[in-house]
Amino acid sequence: MDNLESNSQGKNYKSIIHEVIFEADTRAGKLFDILLLISISASVIAVSLESVGSIDNVYGDQLYFIEWLFTILFTIEYILRLYSVIKPMKYATSFFGVVDLMSILPTFIGLIYPYAGFQSLLVIRALRLLRIFRIFKLTRYLGEATVLSQALIQSKDRIIVFLSTITVLSFISGAGMYLVEGPTNGFTSIPQSVYWAITTLTSTGYGDTVPQTPFGKILAIFIMVMGYSLIIVPTGIITNQLVNSSGITTQACPYCSKEGHDVNAKHCKFCGSKI
Repeated sequence: MDNLESNSQGKNYKSIIHEVIFEADTRAGKLFDILLLISISASVIAVSLESVGSIDNVYGDQLYFIEWLFTILFTIEYILRLYSVIKPMKYATSFFGVVDLMSILPTFIGLIYPYAGFQSLLVIRALRLLRIFRIFKLTRYLGEATVLSQALIQSKDRIIVFLSTITVLSFISGAGMYLVEGPTNGFTSIPQSVYWAITTLTSTGYGDTVPQTPFGKILAIFIMVMGYSLIIVPTGIITNQLVNSSGITTQACPYCSKEGHDVNAKHCKFCGSKI
């Protein structure tokens, strides 16, 4: 009888912990997730400040203490996550499970291999901020992200042709500039001239190399104008695909309440019920 009661209490504790840690619909769950996001943000800021020499020289001990404090807290949280799920290995090998583990490992590895480079890996904790989509009910926008990704995939052939054209134009422009300007004006080789052509064509313009001759300046003007005109091409390709795409609605299934159905869908893609 005592064993049954202890088992039921264990299951009850597991369900309570699972509800608080994994579910954001309850008040306690949402409060936990908000505190978790604040902690993640604070830990990332602390690690970033530690990389600044002038700050680390003055506040190094305090930052080291803060780093370990957050590491211990995140370790306890990770253990509780594994404890509260039915299949711990499934969670441990999931995306967030791997991120949660990677966010605490560098500090412990640093004890064995005291190399400062490992500490910089702690900024991977910033990936945990992706949980904000679940906490603040932003998952509805993931459907729109799916539409955009599908448009990019369906436009890949045209994008490849566009990038190939840009590459060919960059090589022709670079070779032309090398021929016109030559090594005396900073265009020491065709690869270096192609580098200049790409930075000019993409409107980056570092200014480390500039044409000096009249013909070189005329060619540079042509490349700059061509670069501005080419900026709109990828946008037009993707926009056209988005317009022609059937899209995904935010209509929720009345039976399973899940969203993300196609515009012309008659049945739920998740449970098969009529919508």
